[in-house]
Amino acid sequence: MKVHLEKRFHYLFTGESFAVIMFIFLSFLLNKVYPSLKLYSLYSFWCSFFLLEFLLVQGSMYWYSKWNRLRKENISVTPVQIVQRLEKLKRWNIWLIIIIPVSFFIDFFTYYPSLPSGGLSIAGFIYIFAILEYINYFHIQLSYDNSADIRYLLKHKRLKQACLSKDFERIK
Repeated sequence: MKVHLEKRFHYLFTGESFAVIMFIFLSFLLNKVYPSLKLYSLYSFWCSFFLLEFLLVQGSMYWYSKWNRLRKENISVTPVQIVQRLEKLKRWNIWLIIIIPVSFFIDFFTYYPSLPSGGLSIAGFIYIFAILEYINYFHIQLSYDNSADIRYLLKHKRLKQACLSKDFERIK
């Protein structure tokens, strides 16, 4: 069981870390290949991209702390100080989610009538993806990528509570 959990936590934290780096590379490539999207000129792109990267770093930190503790102390419980830090960051995440739509309005009024609709669409997709990541980390698990998760869905016919959400309840 420990070996399985250790592999799972390692997979999760390396995957989140890889995504942080890969998304930076992909955004650069997309901006270079399709300059007409004006991605790097859009406030909405930068704000949405920052939110997504910020969330992925938090997820990576969370899974790394669980993996490291399991590996060193043989305990899979998240350290309290990590949970408390993530609980503070949760508030920042909510504020970012609330204020980022303003950047879309700024871009709309800056570029109207010749809107870079492709770039705005990509920024909107990133924003929605970031919100889904937030929900996945802090509230309800949306990612089901192994047989145990699928079995849970079939048996209980509902989505699981996010691991971090359980940790928040544990420290209260």
